[in-house]
Amino acid sequence: MMRYAPWKIALTLAATLMAILICIPSMIGPANRAKLAETLPSWLQPESIVLGLDLQGGAYLLYEVDRADVIHTMVGNLRDDLRRQLREEKIGISGGIGVNARGVQVRIPNAEERTRIMPKIYGLVQLSAGPGGSGLDVVNAGDGLLKLNLTDAAISSKIARAVEQTIEVLNRRVNGLGTTEPNIQRQGSDRILVEVPGLKDTDRLKEIVGTTAKLEFRLVAEPGYNSADVDMLPQADSPGKLPVEKQVMVEGEDLTDAQPGFDQRTGEPVVNFRFNIRGGQKFGQVTSANVGRPFAIVLDNKVISAPRILTPITGGSGQISGHFTVEQANNLAILLRAGALPAKLSIVEERTVGPGLGQDSINAGKRAAYWAAALVLTYMLITYGVFGVFANIALMIHISFIFAALVLLRATLTLPGIAGIVLTIGMAVDSNVLIYERIREESHAGRSLISALDAGFKRAFATIVDSNVTMFVVAAILYFLGSGPVRGFAVSLALGIMTTIVTAVTMTRMMIALWYRYARPSKLPI
Repeated sequence: MMRYAPWKIALTLAATLMAILICIPSMIGPANRAKLAETLPSWLQPESIVLGLDLQGGAYLLYEVDRADVIHTMVGNLRDDLRRQLREEKIGISGGIGVNARGVQVRIPNAEERTRIMPKIYGLVQLSAGPGGSGLDVVNAGDGLLKLNLTDAAISSKIARAVEQTIEVLNRRVNGLGTTEPNIQRQGSDRILVEVPGLKDTDRLKEIVGTTAKLEFRLVAEPGYNSADVDMLPQADSPGKLPVEKQVMVEGEDLTDAQPGFDQRTGEPVVNFRFNIRGGQKFGQVTSANVGRPFAIVLDNKVISAPRILTPITGGSGQISGHFTVEQANNLAILLRAGALPAKLSIVEERTVGPGLGQDSINAGKRAAYWAAALVLTYMLITYGVFGVFANIALMIHISFIFAALVLLRATLTLPGIAGIVLTIGMAVDSNVLIYERIREESHAGRSLISALDAGFKRAFATIVDSNVTMFVVAAILYFLGSGPVRGFAVSLALGIMTTIVTAVTMTRMMIALWYRYARPSKLPI
């Protein structure tokens, strides 16, 4: 029946008012929004719609995982694993382990030892294997020479894992910059897209993203140390190189936290770090056994600091100093907290969208929305009279619900998203057209006015649900299979579809019911 309980009317009006209040901060501009935030308590701070890269400007970077670096790392790991197995099995070799572009080779003259080590080598094959393929090609070249080459399947699997790990690291790094809604996602098999809306300092973004951030703690080599076990590494604050032992005492993977701070004695910016239990134990053992020796802190094969160990450090925490600026200390802390990249990255494409271009997009989207709304409102008013007024009011509430949902979900509004909202403007009144035309049919069939109104809503409802469900399925497919702007369009379209059912059916029906209760018309006004 065309009746509504008072509590339903109150609930509908409260939801409408809430949606309008949520949308207000997004409409008043940043300056007025800041003034409003000052007058409100901390738990009631206004939220605004998050604008995408194409609307507010920002940085766009497309990275590619360095395939050569991944292969080089895999070959190095394979060589180390093979050397360890040979030592454990006490296998004699001739000429050492050779390295080539895709693998290693080793000569084992003794046939018995060669037979004994083969299962271990095939164990390495299993460790290196990717899904659905073998990890190594093992070739017996004769005269005891074994060649172990990485397969394409193993390399592709490693690159895929490197991309996944890189996305996780980049998310932690970019979020550490304090940016809003960054978009970091895979592009193809070995590329990663990084979009940061609103970021003006693209150089800082490239510095944060492009640094491998592999942290190691090593001892500085003493005079007379075996040169084969020493690396000559450049120093961050000095032109010379420092002899550093190859053995890594503690790795950056054992770090649990890193925060910028200031040295209490000198006042210079530093980075305070803390280890997990395993790292803290290692750090305590190393510093206890090497009091008086310099301890090199190595970041990406560069010595950023080499303090002397004055006393054992057993608390599991320490400090990195290196004549940093405040910004450098903060950047280093972000890198260490986020962890190291599994592979080097190279920039394939770099683009900066200025705020002026973003404002042009916003203005174009506004003009499109205004024209679409004006034409739809005019058509509904001319065609359906007072019922058209109800449909237009429901349409305005429908749009406010979409924007309120975007704010609550912290969804990013892009230019394609605006296009999706413009599309839902027509879709919203389409449901009203179905209802009104059904009411006309029922009235022409001889039903009374109240019966035609009730039957029109009931019998059009199934058609409305069916059409909106099919559109929602399309929006879901676009969201899960699409990326970037396509997802923005899918989100706004899906929200528009869900609010359409509420406003076109529930709110329009409530307004017509109230109109019928107080106007008591004798005939259908359409």
